[in-house]
Amino acid sequence: MAYWKWDPAFSVDIAVIDNQHKRIIDYINELGTVSMYQNKDKVHTVLVSLIDYTVSHFSFEESLMQEAGYSMLEAHKKVHFAFIERINFFKERYENGEDIAKQLMMDLQIWLVNHIQHDDTDYKEIVQAMLQKKQIAPMEGQIKDGWLTTMIDKFFK
Repeated sequence: MAYWKWDPAFSVDIAVIDNQHKRIIDYINELGTVSMYQNKDKVHTVLVSLIDYTVSHFSFEESLMQEAGYSMLEAHKKVHFAFIERINFFKERYENGEDIAKQLMMDLQIWLVNHIQHDDTDYKEIVQAMLQKKQIAPMEGQIKDGWLTTMIDKFFK
């Protein structure tokens, strides 16, 4: 199985978001590994972890957009909600005994690339401007006022 690697073309030039997207790619690769060995218990573990992490990522991303005053926040939330519904559909299918790992991997890869390169790039400039205003370097992750650290701790610890 070929593992999926991060490509700089996926970057939204906001380090914390890029790192979260990289973690989602890690989950996709884990899914590929466990499906290769046909380990249904581990598929479930990765699936549940992926759902949990993705929900946290979306909440974090939406909080950044809200703080920045992104005008398309509600539309972006709807896209996130539809994706979570899709993943929950895969979870339901898994719980009904279907082997969903390979199809889920392909769907995740396609969705993530499209979402990053279209939806996420739309908010990137306004969020970067907000981070700069708060004296947070988007790509270096240098935090001068602790605001981003608090947000990260809230959603990912």
